[in-house]
Amino acid sequence: MTSDFTVRPARPSDARSLAALRWRFKQEDHAGRPPEPDRPPEEAERWIRERLGDGRWLAWVAERGGELCGHVFLCPVERMPEPYEDNAPIGYVTNFYVTPPRRNRGTGAALLEALKRHCRTAGFETLIVWPSERSDPLYRRSGFLPSEELRELSLGS
Repeated sequence: MTSDFTVRPARPSDARSLAALRWRFKQEDHAGRPPEPDRPPEEAERWIRERLGDGRWLAWVAERGGELCGHVFLCPVERMPEPYEDNAPIGYVTNFYVTPPRRNRGTGAALLEALKRHCRTAGFETLIVWPSERSDPLYRRSGFLPSEELRELSLGS
């Protein structure tokens, strides 16, 4: 398959476009009639710019014709040192979005591959994700498997 897009690490200067895509992504959850947002996208823009700028979060973007058409974010999670095993970080994969016209064309797979390549090189032990019903098949094709170890506790709210 010939790709007509490029995948690259996100930069703080991408924050405005990433925030706009984040709002589109979340509005898709309200099929047909999304409510008015409670917060402006500038709030997400600041949040994204700060975290990409200081390295607390990493992200990869798909770009076509100078426009972002997809992204995936990674939150590295440090682990406590211990005397018997490695304390390699784990990665929390989140905010994975591809614009509707770019879906099922290899864009999402390319984004995940860039993220996985980075994590292997950086020595991450494991990647975790809470996939949506729609994204689960892509994660499975990319090698993500259900875990028998992870437990979740919802704290309400």
